[in-house]
Amino acid sequence: MSNARATRLSRRGILAAGGALGLGAVLAACGDDKGKGSASDKGTAEAESGPWSFKDDRGQTAKADRTPSNIVAFVGVAAALHDYGVEVKGVFGPTKTKDGKADVQAGDLDISKVTVLGNEWGQFNIEKYAALTPDLLVSTMFDDAGTLWYVPEESKKKILAVGAPSVGISVYDRQMTEPLQRMLELAKSLGADTTSAKIAQAKKRFEDAAARLRAATKAKPDIRVLAGSASQDIFYVSGSNLSLDLEYFKALGVNFVEPSPSVLKASGGWFENLSWENVDKYKADVIMMDNRTSAIQPADISEATWKKLPAVKAGQVIARDPEPILSYDKCAPLLENLAKAIETAKKVG
Repeated sequence: MSNARATRLSRRGILAAGGALGLGAVLAACGDDKGKGSASDKGTAEAESGPWSFKDDRGQTAKADRTPSNIVAFVGVAAALHDYGVEVKGVFGPTKTKDGKADVQAGDLDISKVTVLGNEWGQFNIEKYAALTPDLLVSTMFDDAGTLWYVPEESKKKILAVGAPSVGISVYDRQMTEPLQRMLELAKSLGADTTSAKIAQAKKRFEDAAARLRAATKAKPDIRVLAGSASQDIFYVSGSNLSLDLEYFKALGVNFVEPSPSVLKASGGWFENLSWENVDKYKADVIMMDNRTSAIQPADISEATWKKLPAVKAGQVIARDPEPILSYDKCAPLLENLAKAIETAKKVG
């Protein structure tokens, strides 16, 4: 887990969603016409096709009288569904940057065509959510307790009381391939043509990229890779367990330099906090840096100790997506970029 995630988890008791809103107001906003206008032109046939259900990674089965089309999702989930041809009506989570452009986690979403219910941790506008007459709520899960990512714990009951069934896709303590397959299954249940040439090509690219990364690590087993994230006062070094991308990269042979299990225990197994003075604690040849807007990007790090790191001086720093968009189209480049970094890396650590 990155620094941003840890900070957010610790702030749950402080941040609240969208102001005080009574349950009565939420239900009033829903009205009695929940199904009215819920099917888009594209999805009408599927929406009228009969009962829909999907068993999620909590073991819970979401059910509806027809295929959901008024979908509200965490922005990364929405981006993945978009890649499979399934559009959502509302999103929550990092969607827009300060200058109004699409956040990296929005992928290829046209953010001007979705209702943003909250752009930051703790934000979730329940009135706007209810006004969308949602028939499905989807998010990822970063724990084994079934916590829907970016759905505020403080207002979860009110959000679920709106009435839309919810689906959770786990991205916790498993390799990337598993949630990728689960997202594809969800998209299929929502009407995506998962046999299309486009999806087949994206999946083949992903598989080819995995083979390339495995070959790169076999050819250069001594290249050490570190996964980091930067904040103003702390540099976070990730462990290779728990995160779906790092677990998969490790399975493909990537030689991660990382904190010991005893050190990681303090953060629940996710990372170690280092002061900038101690940023050189681990010797790495390649550094993968958190590319989310919540983290300081490498070009903006002014710390002298960072600039002196051998990997930094050698230009062997690449971006990492700690919350990958779970489509084959978006995950293939992650493998390709790491493979290229290892293929071209020099031993400097």
